[in-house]
Amino acid sequence: MKMGENVTEYFEFAGVKNTENTLKYAIERAKLGISDIVVASSYGETAKMLFDMLEKENLNVNVVVVTYHQGFSGPDVVAMPENVKKDLEKRGATVFSGTHALSGVERGISKRFGGYGPVEVIAQTLKTLGQGVKVCYEVTVMAADAGLVSTKKEIIAIGGSSRGADSAVVIRPSNMNTFFDIELRELICMPKNKKKHE
Repeated sequence: MKMGENVTEYFEFAGVKNTENTLKYAIERAKLGISDIVVASSYGETAKMLFDMLEKENLNVNVVVVTYHQGFSGPDVVAMPENVKKDLEKRGATVFSGTHALSGVERGISKRFGGYGPVEVIAQTLKTLGQGVKVCYEVTVMAADAGLVSTKKEIIAIGGSSRGADSAVVIRPSNMNTFFDIELRELICMPKNKKKHE
């Protein structure tokens, strides 16, 4: 991506191998005037890589790291180790752990009783653009609901397909209770093929 140009980059396949390039493209876009980055990072590796790259570029932005809620991977299991969380916070991150905006209690209901609800339909529809793009929407809403980004200005959101990152977007956030006011403004990068090919 050249400075001053908004170009969508496409990866051949989804997956963690796209992480470094996804972060690079997101940082290049942030240089054009975006001061908030929300990044999904379950265990902290993607967030650490983002900070390494931001420091190398000497770029100072508000970084919100969104991770799994406690219990996502099993009863009382916390995905991000406490020492990793503290290290990210020392580097300037706000680390937020919360219920997934596009599943939450509704997933608990469908797991127990079967069927599906409208929130799961929204999530599955967004996944047609790729798991990473769906995650971008999700972490944006979660960060907005936590008061960590404003709904009045564009941010960059970064997401992936389970580990790492393969999608980045420019998006204007909204809260959960006004979800359909969210606006995807630009696709920075995304995989063409939605299946992971490691």
